Amino acid sequence: MQDYDEVTAFLGEWGIFQRLIFFLLSASIIPNGFNGMSVVFLAGTPEHHCRVPDTANLSSVWRNHSLPLQLQDGREVPHSCRRYRLATIVNFSALGLEPGRDVDLEQLEQEGCLDGWEFNQDIYLSTIVTEWSLVCEDDWKTPLTTSLFFVGVLLGSFVSGQLSDRFGRKTILFATMAVQTGFSFLQIFSINWEMFTMLFVIVGMGQISNYVVAFILGTEILGKSVRIIFSTLGVCTFFAVGYMLLPLFAYFIRDWRMLLLALTVPGVLCFPLWWFIPESPRWLISQRRFREAEDIIQKAAKMNNVAAPVVVFNPVEEVTPVKQEKVFILDLFRTRNIGTITIMSLLLWMVTSVGYFALSLNTPNLHGDAYLNCFFSALIEVPAYITAWLLLRTLPRRYVISGVLFLGGGVLLLIQLVPADYNFLSIGLAMLGKFGITSAFSMLYVFTAELYPTLVRNMAVGVTSMASRVGSIIAPYFVYLGAYNRVLPYILMGSLTVLIGIITLLFPESFGMTLPETLEQMQKMKWFRYGKKTKDSMEKEENPKVLITSF
Repeated sequence: MQDYDEVTAFLGEWGIFQRLIFFLLSASIIPNGFNGMSVVFLAGTPEHHCRVPDTANLSSVWRNHSLPLQLQDGREVPHSCRRYRLATIVNFSALGLEPGRDVDLEQLEQEGCLDGWEFNQDIYLSTIVTEWSLVCEDDWKTPLTTSLFFVGVLLGSFVSGQLSDRFGRKTILFATMAVQTGFSFLQIFSINWEMFTMLFVIVGMGQISNYVVAFILGTEILGKSVRIIFSTLGVCTFFAVGYMLLPLFAYFIRDWRMLLLALTVPGVLCFPLWWFIPESPRWLISQRRFREAEDIIQKAAKMNNVAAPVVVFNPVEEVTPVKQEKVFILDLFRTRNIGTITIMSLLLWMVTSVGYFALSLNTPNLHGDAYLNCFFSALIEVPAYITAWLLLRTLPRRYVISGVLFLGGGVLLLIQLVPADYNFLSIGLAMLGKFGITSAFSMLYVFTAELYPTLVRNMAVGVTSMASRVGSIIAPYFVYLGAYNRVLPYILMGSLTVLIGIITLLFPESFGMTLPETLEQMQKMKWFRYGKKTKDSMEKEENPKVLITSF
């Protein structure tokens, strides 16, 4: 079988064709930033308290004292879910009794919000929380909405690869783009929370599938050197751009239905890209559709103003069958060494994902402007991706990943020590924590791929990335804990992140080492290393083969 990169080398690495593919595919990722984090504003919970009907015969004094007080962040505020029994205070008001002077308020009987709630509209005019009263006894529905979105992401990551292998990269890219955009539009017409949430699951399936297929299509079309930048800075940075635009939309559109409508527009604008983004020639060749692959390469050569061979792909040479050994998920636990690495990798991916998504979803609960905090949370990802790319080029993997996890987890633990008056400092520490965890998250694909042998590498990356989906499903409940104690989510996230940073130091090092081909060639866990080094291992260390990874 001929090497595809060698056959198409005449196109060059960075011609007009490659630039077009790079930027158009990256641009198609932007709507993923909207939909991935839109729940931050769609399901925002404003300050609220029990409604006291205007028809209630209460004096102005009793109306002002109709709600019990509760302690929140060191100050007394009206209770969100309780009020004094309305019939009782109406009676006191009719008798002319004064609250606090004639009546001991602490002794009064309380009741729930039988007449609904009044919501503060300073930040949000309406959200799904205010529309369907997802507060107090129903406040569990808000984190469940977010978790079910990530369940959709989990399901989508199961099927996206198989669908693109079966029906083609381009077809599934635009099909999942249509799913993401179309079902987001249908959410606007939701008549209840159940309908909104079920549609949100499908949006999550389309969101991750669109992202994954765009990533695959770009890496298959672009050359080796451009592929490195596309798979890191291109894809990740454009996702962050979409994430940064989200608070801008939300700031000017405070109604959740209108906001959702505005967020579907960029997805619609991506559909004309169908006429500019080609199918993957690699996939076409795998399907024996050589004429279509040939046409794409000939058009690319014309765009790049280079001469192409009369016949680019020779079907006889290209379709040499390759017999591959079948592998199963249990092969990731076949030996004690690979089993330990797999279990630790699952924990590493899951905990890092919890930290990333919990910090992203928690921005409205930070002090200060919710829209500005969300923007900073997105903005900090750009230097995090660049830093990760630079560190992985020159430094050992486990040390840099452990280092940024220590940084992220350590600063999150410091938030509990910040005085209440220094809100800007706690926000700064939260953003620094997001920087560290985002950097670590972006390094995991490379690190995991380098640890495992070729036979099980794709399966290992797939299984561990599934663990990150589980982490994203759990993350909303870390945010939910903030309703009971503002610093509790940071204590839990910080502790877990520091712990997983310590565990990362126990991984074998992969930097500068030859990619393993078999289970026997895998690096050993630190506590499994014993005895004298073999001659072969010493030669490997003296003359390491540096891996050119996606970073």
